[in-house]
Parts: sequence; C-alpha cells; structure tokens
Amino acid sequence: MNAESDGWQMGTVTPTPPDTGDTDTGDTEERGKAEPVLGSRAPHFIKRSRALHLSWQVGVFVVGLAVVIVGIIMLPLPGPGWLVIFGGIGIWATEFVWAQLVLRWTKRKVSEATQRALDSKVRRRNIILTVIGLVIVAAALAVYVWKFGIVMPWKIDE
Repeated sequence: MNAESDGWQMGTVTPTPPDTGDTDTGDTEERGKAEPVLGSRAPHFIKRSRALHLSWQVGVFVVGLAVVIVGIIMLPLPGPGWLVIFGGIGIWATEFVWAQLVLRWTKRKVSEATQRALDSKVRRRNIILTVIGLVIVAAALAVYVWKFGIVMPWKIDE
C-alpha cells in the first residue's frame, strides 16, 4: 500500500485504471455497458485526508476478511459458504483494485458457464446423463428389494 498503488499523487486521487493486460474489449461493447472504473469508492471527504483514507482501507480490509473467514467456515458446515466468500471479496472490491479484478474475472467465468449450460446440446446431454443415472439407481434399488424385500422398522425381529 504505497502512495502510487493507492492512486495518491501530489495530494490528489487519480482514478486511472491500471493496465490489466486484457486487450479484448469486444464483449463489453456487446453487452452494451462499459466496465466501471477501477479504484477506491470511498467518499470524497475520506479521500481528501491520507490518514483517514488509510484507516478507511484498513477497516474495509478487516470487515472483508471477517466475512471471508465466516464464508470459509461455512464451506464444510451448512450455509452458503461460497456466496459469503464472494460477498467478502465484494466488500474488498469497494476499496482495492485487485479485488475488483478478481470479481470481474469471476463474473466473466460465471457468465461463460451460464451460456455453456444454456446451450441446447449441453442441456440435452445433461438430461440424458441424469435419466441414465436415475435408471441405474432404480435398477439397483429394485435388485435390493427383490433380494432382501422390504421390512418395516416395527416388524424387525430383535
């Protein structure tokens, strides 16, 4: 967090986006909306004071870290773990360029996966695989019932 990476130059904030190495700008024009500008979204009165802005960034980082940790804890436990993790990254993205780039990449990948899933060939394949799986499970269940029968829990001999 040095002065150049925060956008501080001679006491002013310059909202110039860094070079991400992405030269493909075609899909932003196709969607009809431009990508938002990278950088801090802190209120102007906070950006004016370097100390206040730095403490704002620390606060945003701590809150985002707490949310991400809760999301990681939720992964093996019941709860929307990944959703909470991406919420924490979204909190970080209000202040840090690296988190904004992670969210852009994630949104792009989710959008691509959604388009692939909506493809008729992929949908047909998924339906066929699901039906085959259900037929296999039904056959295995039928063989089990044929071999061992159905015994109600209240009729089990002790």
